[in-house]
Amino acid sequence: MTAETLNPVQPVNQQIYRILRRDIVQCLIPPGTPLSEKEVSVRFDVSRQPVREAFIKLAENGLIQIRPQRGSYVNKISIRQVRNGCFVREAIERAVVRRAVTLINDDKLWLLEQKLQQQRSAINRRQQDDFFALDDDFHQLLAHIADCSLAWDTIENIKATIDRVRYMSLEHVSPPDRLIEQHYAIFHALEQRDEAAVDAAMQRHLHEISETILLIRQDNLDWFNEE
Repeated sequence: MTAETLNPVQPVNQQIYRILRRDIVQCLIPPGTPLSEKEVSVRFDVSRQPVREAFIKLAENGLIQIRPQRGSYVNKISIRQVRNGCFVREAIERAVVRRAVTLINDDKLWLLEQKLQQQRSAINRRQQDDFFALDDDFHQLLAHIADCSLAWDTIENIKATIDRVRYMSLEHVSPPDRLIEQHYAIFHALEQRDEAAVDAAMQRHLHEISETILLIRQDNLDWFNEE
């Protein structure tokens, strides 16, 4: 098997972490799958040390469990963890957009609109992975507009488990067309400098994932647990 090529100028452990995170979020490595340091090191043609460091970060994000002397495996999706993560994310992002209302200007609205156009293009090209990344870009830009990048950093640290459900829902439960409509509702409320409307739009947008998890679970019972 040919080793997967890494960028020689970027930290190896971070690249391995990002690739494995992507594979776990997209369920290319399904919940419950054993993960071998040796096999991953062969995949990337690296020593075990950067692989071990990547595993530790994945464990910190709740995506894998490391059992000394017994190996590592991909965690099943915790319904409680997803709901708690959604609760925290909603609280932060509603505060972000309320603050953004007071700081928004035409240049920042233009940047948001560019992101929305890129999302529409990804939908038209049926590029689900691109849309998924652009969805995050939109929310990260909102935090930047609110002059609080720490808000997005905090969300990034808690949303790995949520992302697995988000990705699984894109196909049928929360299709990109509906998500971009919700993004436009947030955009238009910001355009109107309407704090109540933007707060309500963000609540509707983020609350949907809490509702979809049960629908996703029905089709993938073996991938979830109640803990």
